Amino acid sequence: MFKVVAIRMIAPNVHLLTLEAPEVAASARAGQFVMIRPNEEGERIPLTLADWDPDLGTVTLVFLSVGRTTSELALLEAGDAIPTVAGPLGNPTEIDRYGTVLLVGGCYGIAGSYPIAKALREAGNRVITLIEARSSFLFYWQDRLREVSDRLLFLTRDGSEGTCGHIDQLPRILEELGEPIDRAYANGCTYIMKRTSDTTRPLEIPTFVALNPIMIDGTGMCGVCRVSVGGKTQFACVDGPDFDGHQVDWEELRQRRGMYAAEEVIPLRSSAAREPMHEHMQGRCHE
Repeated sequence: MFKVVAIRMIAPNVHLLTLEAPEVAASARAGQFVMIRPNEEGERIPLTLADWDPDLGTVTLVFLSVGRTTSELALLEAGDAIPTVAGPLGNPTEIDRYGTVLLVGGCYGIAGSYPIAKALREAGNRVITLIEARSSFLFYWQDRLREVSDRLLFLTRDGSEGTCGHIDQLPRILEELGEPIDRAYANGCTYIMKRTSDTTRPLEIPTFVALNPIMIDGTGMCGVCRVSVGGKTQFACVDGPDFDGHQVDWEELRQRRGMYAAEEVIPLRSSAAREPMHEHMQGRCHE
């Protein structure tokens, strides 16, 4: 069993969960994820490692409460324990000295960007981090990101902080930066990753995205997380999660992610013990 060290809501519908998982913490690297279960009867779900402490033996995850499993995770309390924390899984993000690197994160991707920004900064890169949300009250971890970024930029659809607009304002933001970008990473919903890739393609900026298709076992055995990249079938859990954003078949990914949208909410509706969830706040935000 894996003890819950801390859990709290850090933004509306966004929860931070810290668990005792010393073996995972000892070998975790930026870009990897874990498969967890909230209870013995629960399903396994993948969550990106947002932070970890090898000395304390803890890992930190940030997730949106979007369905039954994440709702059960959100109901945990410090001192509780969960049966499964498998990982670290997936390939670490490639870290080298590239020059100036742009990170784009939204929703759960804000937390997922943190360890990558940290690793890139430690490798000697100039790191520019852009985080996006509907409004400024949905941001979190700004202080953490400032510590690992040379510049931290904000994009809000209501204009409450930073540039006003959606991720379609990225060309304008890049123009206003006035400096060349040598590499880019995008982490968050499918729309943010696709639009970032669409923007950087004509600029010939190598761009990598952390894909998040439906996943069951996280080991490549089930084949559910298959994606098409460069015309070839890849599996996000073992070949990724990072892929060349300019090579991803985004329409196929969008369709596959939405295949079970209706079924995903049935357990919530049928469970009287659950509080009503706002479906517009799901992990597929902005799509």
